[in-house]
Amino acid sequence: MSEPWMPDELVHAGPEHLDPAFVAGFDRKQGYPDPADDIDALRERGVGADATVVDLGAGTGRFALAAADTFRRVIAVDVSPAMLRMIEERVAEAGLARVETARAGFLSYDHAGPPVDAVHTRHALHQLPDFWKTMALERIAALLRPGGVLRLRDLIYDFSPSEAPAVFSAWMAGAATDPSAGYTAEDYAEHIRTEHSTYRWLLEPMLDAAGFDIVHVAYEARLFGAYTCVKR
Repeated sequence: MSEPWMPDELVHAGPEHLDPAFVAGFDRKQGYPDPADDIDALRERGVGADATVVDLGAGTGRFALAAADTFRRVIAVDVSPAMLRMIEERVAEAGLARVETARAGFLSYDHAGPPVDAVHTRHALHQLPDFWKTMALERIAALLRPGGVLRLRDLIYDFSPSEAPAVFSAWMAGAATDPSAGYTAEDYAEHIRTEHSTYRWLLEPMLDAAGFDIVHVAYEARLFGAYTCVKR
């Protein structure tokens, strides 16, 4: 898609993701998340060794590189040149010819070839306001073959608006105090103010409207949702 009314995904990604210094410490700040559960979730839904998997908002490539040990072809997509450089360096070091990179976002990635078997995205969809989330989810569905799998993780609000102050207060109370070691209360507050995390009761109808059946969902701390969805 390329229209004058389309947003600039670089702007929505946040300037820190374009900063090589931030990217260098990104995994540590994220807590080195283990992608094994996400890979298992795809395998449990029939995504096999011959699969092509697209990782949208690939970050530093933790999922993409791990997935390359399981699936035939992995395409790591990110809007950040600094993130992509990190992935490409790691791919070269590991000799993983199965991992390709593409600079694009949810609204701009154009896939060449037949529909893919699975799409993974972690903590990236919240960069888009809800109107654009609906378009992103429809574009993800268009990437997938019938029966293809979407594994979605994000910061999603599993509470009512009236509960927000209490949930956010508890969240911030458990934040890191050292910004180099994790996300601080100030980071969380900035996310709430400037990012576009949405409510569960808004996201799930979006998934349905885009053509997905939700086959598994789990939440942590009423803030972090993990979805396995199958394209109808």
